[in-house]
Amino acid sequence: MTAHSTTLKVGEKVVDLPVREGTIGPAVVDIGKLYAQTGMFTYDPGFTSTAACESKITYIDGDEGVLLHRGYPIEQLAEHGDFLETCYLLLYGELPTPAQKSDFDYRITRHTMVHEQMMRFFQAFRRDAHPMAVMVASVGALSAFYHDSTDISDPHQRMVASMRMIAKMPTLAAMAYKYSIGQPFIYPKNDLDYSSNFLNMCFAVPCEEYKVNPVLSRALDRIFILHADHEQNASTSTVRLAGSSGANPFACIAAGIACLWGPAHGGANEAALTMLREIGSVDNIPKYIAKAKDKNDPFRLMGFGHRVYKNYDPRAKIMQKTCHEVLNELGIKDDPLLDIAMELERIALSDDYFIEKKLYPNIDFYSGITLKAMGFPTEMFTVLFALARTVGWIAQWREMISDPAQKIGRPRQLYTGAPQRDYVPMAQRR
Repeated sequence: MTAHSTTLKVGEKVVDLPVREGTIGPAVVDIGKLYAQTGMFTYDPGFTSTAACESKITYIDGDEGVLLHRGYPIEQLAEHGDFLETCYLLLYGELPTPAQKSDFDYRITRHTMVHEQMMRFFQAFRRDAHPMAVMVASVGALSAFYHDSTDISDPHQRMVASMRMIAKMPTLAAMAYKYSIGQPFIYPKNDLDYSSNFLNMCFAVPCEEYKVNPVLSRALDRIFILHADHEQNASTSTVRLAGSSGANPFACIAAGIACLWGPAHGGANEAALTMLREIGSVDNIPKYIAKAKDKNDPFRLMGFGHRVYKNYDPRAKIMQKTCHEVLNELGIKDDPLLDIAMELERIALSDDYFIEKKLYPNIDFYSGITLKAMGFPTEMFTVLFALARTVGWIAQWREMISDPAQKIGRPRQLYTGAPQRDYVPMAQRR
């Protein structure tokens, strides 16, 4: 909604630009007609000061450490609800009634199996293929198996595709894991909840009974909630950009997974665990703290600070508690990596250098330790991130498709190459 306008002077010309205000958060200057009025574009590498869309799904206040899904604080959702409830909230805008929750759980549960021919699809990968490479390919391949839910102009097909993506992602992720370790695939079980079903598909084997630990299941469910959506980050923006062309939802989510694979995005928790291993012991921490403070040293502390949060990451507080619950349940009391993590956290929250630069521990700092304790190898960390983020991607994609103002994404550029010049025949080139 346009509240007022502001003026911009370009040379001798003064133009009026509308200012739009959201429910909460900073207002935005609408520059949609800037080029038509001035013949100029804006220049914003990384889009750090540009609102690319209007959204009602997730709000972040990085200065205050606030994360809201449809207005609900992430702390309350993680403490009182489960992942599928958060999925419903993100997709439909409101918390479900008991009847709605029961129906939603039922529909998701009955969509968890994948087409049997997908088994042969997996066999085409090398045995040592990275699980994220497998995920990019297999999710994209879903559009070849489910033709009846790729028409984005049909609201019913969009709904079916949404259900399928949320339901089948754990199955595909578990298949990617099983394939990487050479074990047979485990089919989903309809009598298990979402997170317990995933743990069973990952860690059960046909030759013996596997009983899901409820503490680990609840911890994983909370991890999924914490990663469900995070506003217009790189992978979400990728999904929206791909979707703006009219691409089918499976292709759009595959594009998001490919973007998430980058170490600066989804791979941060794996990098944090690698860093803790590199430090090795609590005794080595002072040396690495000194390296982190040295501008000439390439070493960087992973799992500290955040591009958006300039305060303590609200998800990190919940993740810290979850981490302790898992370690206590598994009897891991003297984990050297945890000892290093706790000492690093203490330093980060008390050292003037970290406080001044606002390098607070983020969610990746704790999630890597937790997932390692649960039995997941580091190459699966980003796969779990993709599994959880799928609902956020789908919610953002659905919102974009139904937005009457939606148009194909087309960023502009500042061209700094050669000016126009004439072709030189080969014989005349020196």
